[in-house]
Amino acid sequence: MGHAAVMTDSPAGPRIAAVVALLAMVPVGFFYVASGLLVPGPWLFLLWVVFLVLVSVGVRLFRRRSYLVLAVPVVAAVVWFGTLTAGEAWLGWTG
Repeated sequence: MGHAAVMTDSPAGPRIAAVVALLAMVPVGFFYVASGLLVPGPWLFLLWVVFLVLVSVGVRLFRRRSYLVLAVPVVAAVVWFGTLTAGEAWLGWTG
């Protein structure tokens, strides 16, 4: 028996999930790039590194043929929103 998150029935399923996740990462990536309007330099660099790490995680999940790849854009969006919200609240970032 395989792990529930790993697809072994159809080779197309994980590919479709990866395409959906990739398409969802495009608008999320736009928000990461546009964050330079609000986020100061060093924090912006760190935010971009986090985005690249999440893309790397997505690629690894795709290689494992895991449907968990669909969670990557969601996590990326939550991290972006949480970072900007915390920065505004605690660090005084303003647009």
